[in-house]
Amino acid sequence: METEKAILKTRGLTRSFSGFVAVNDVNFAVKEGSIHALIGPNGAGKSTLFNLLTRFLSPSSGQIFYDGSEITHASPANLARQGLVRSFQISSVFPHLSVLENVRIALQSRHGETMDFWLSDRRLKKYDDEVMALLADIGLETYAKRIAVELPYGRKRALELATTLAMNPRVILLDEPMAGMGQEDIQRTAALIQKVAKGRTVLMVEHNLSVVADISDMITVLRRGEIIAEGTYDIVSANPEVRQAYIGGSHD
Repeated sequence: METEKAILKTRGLTRSFSGFVAVNDVNFAVKEGSIHALIGPNGAGKSTLFNLLTRFLSPSSGQIFYDGSEITHASPANLARQGLVRSFQISSVFPHLSVLENVRIALQSRHGETMDFWLSDRRLKKYDDEVMALLADIGLETYAKRIAVELPYGRKRALELATTLAMNPRVILLDEPMAGMGQEDIQRTAALIQKVAKGRTVLMVEHNLSVVADISDMITVLRRGEIIAEGTYDIVSANPEVRQAYIGGSHD
């Protein structure tokens, strides 16, 4: 992979917990404009790496770079403002607000009005055109007035993606976006990820290998905190170490 074109990369990234090394000397790069999948068996270190990249964990050693600048010690909130957004940072759905209100709150956050719930309807309505455009992109415009808790599971996950997009991210990090979905929702969500990836970069942890095969430009495989393979699906699926890691085992 040409790391000079990487928007997100690590150098010697390591994280240990009381002597247990969860991520070990990882040199990792995500090419700008790509859909990059992170896979691996149980205990591979994927969640730890995700938490390090988004600064919810601090590394024991090593460096993290975003858009050419070191972010090893940046705060998660600062990274979100710079366009590096992990879905749960701003996609916690308010269950008893409408779909429109949930996305509008994310837009308020982007414009520095996060806690201004007392604002008049007139001032809040200035966001509504942008909200409806986002909902149309995600296919949720007909759900705008529905209360979030009433949404089917797959549509609720789509709402989370809409609130993520409201932050105008340059890089979206998705942790198991297909978890708990039926086949119809999986197909719909995979198509949505491909759609929102246009003009953006997506890094995702995903267990559904058929989805990874269909939509990923690049795949990184972790095992015991180390990268054992990287490349297209055809390349990594033919790798003996990858096949050994998955044969007879569950997918983390």
